[in-house]
Amino acid sequence: MLIFGNLIYVSCLLINAIAILSEDRFLARINFSPSSYDPAFGQSADASVQAKIMTLIASVRTLMRPLLILVNTLIIIYELVLG
Repeated sequence: MLIFGNLIYVSCLLINAIAILSEDRFLARINFSPSSYDPAFGQSADASVQAKIMTLIASVRTLMRPLLILVNTLIIIYELVLG
């Protein structure tokens, strides 16, 4: 059970880290911003690893936000009650 709890904490922290990445300050600087990505002529937009990572980051930021709020709240309550 101890390993399962640690796995939940680590996955929650990693998803939180992805969710808080700033498009303007961090992602644009390393060319992972959707607005700065322009695929080469003749390639589809989903052909490269960079495009897939950008899609993953955008999906996590969009879809996981309500779930992250709930999971973070539950973890905080759990830590406060059971320490």
